[in-house]
Amino acid sequence: MAKRDYYDVLGVNKSASPEELKSAYRKLAVKYHPDKNPGDKGAEEKFKEASEAYGILSDKSKKENYDNFGHAAFENGGGGQSGFGGFGGFSGADFSDIFEDFFGDFGGGRRSSRGRNSNNRGSDLRYDLSITLEEAYAGKKQNIQFSTSEKCNTCKGNGSKPGSSPDRCTYCGGNGRVRSNQGFFTVQQTCPQCAGSGEEITNPCSDCNGQGNTQTSKKVSVTIPKGVDDGTRIRLAGKGEAGTRGGASGDLYLFINVKSHELFKRSDVNLFFEFPISIADAALGTTIEIPTIDGKKAKIKIPDGTQDGKQFRLKGKGMPFMRRGDFGDLYVQIKTEVPVYLNKEQRSLLEKFREIENDKSNPSIKKFFQKAKDFWKS
Repeated sequence: MAKRDYYDVLGVNKSASPEELKSAYRKLAVKYHPDKNPGDKGAEEKFKEASEAYGILSDKSKKENYDNFGHAAFENGGGGQSGFGGFGGFSGADFSDIFEDFFGDFGGGRRSSRGRNSNNRGSDLRYDLSITLEEAYAGKKQNIQFSTSEKCNTCKGNGSKPGSSPDRCTYCGGNGRVRSNQGFFTVQQTCPQCAGSGEEITNPCSDCNGQGNTQTSKKVSVTIPKGVDDGTRIRLAGKGEAGTRGGASGDLYLFINVKSHELFKRSDVNLFFEFPISIADAALGTTIEIPTIDGKKAKIKIPDGTQDGKQFRLKGKGMPFMRRGDFGDLYVQIKTEVPVYLNKEQRSLLEKFREIENDKSNPSIKKFFQKAKDFWKS
């Protein structure tokens, strides 16, 4: 079967930069690596194909030959295969940082203390916060309280009883990583005994049982910006659970729920509501006073002959754009209400009105019946 174009394999064009090539390959390698897809021959072939393509395109001279001659440049011993079951071009490619996505340090080397602490990062937390539409309009500050883990005051997050310190992990020798063979790769993985810290707690703190953290109730002041919509997510960096053994704290995510409003309906930054008027006001015209989301009032002039469903737009009376100074619009839809209970005088006046009605008073009715007559004749 003919080989696919290497650029097509990686999903990039010929002008792709080395960084773009590496990024494209990293995504495919993470997705199709055999260790993530055990027994999946299709994934294995795609991984090999992507590795071969990257091995060629990441090498300047091989890429130049490929751009000029295509796959023919590597036939008959031209360098396209490396002998690793079809993983071509490894000699010219740098794969060391690509496999960090699932193996950490590739092929050897001691892991830095920064890398260790990243494994001990605290968990992210979620807090669901319900607010009114008015609060979403104006923004607000609010204190929220939730249960989380904080650094133990007794051992200062060390995990060991005061006066003592952690020992070097006996499983990994304090390296935080252990080597293992993954097919033709030699990789390092997080030590399963010390979780990458390189240390063991042999004399644990009595208050936190060696965890370095204790459960507590935490209060945080949060600012809800103007214009937030239902489903908005707000990240508060470092406000999640404390990390273990020197690890960074996680983040706190606020998920905003904007309650439904009894008057206004929202669509993005625009607001809508229906305003009922009588038949007389619709026919003769009037001026109405409507509420706005900022708690004020606005006047709208309703011209005579206004039909049911007519919409009026009030520019800038909607919701604010987040982190901008402008606003959406307010749309008022007229709902003409037919009177339900009529007294004798009202009924008499309407009957007289019906007697003197003509086609000019109801042009839509006239137009409809003309269409109906034409339909019946056909």
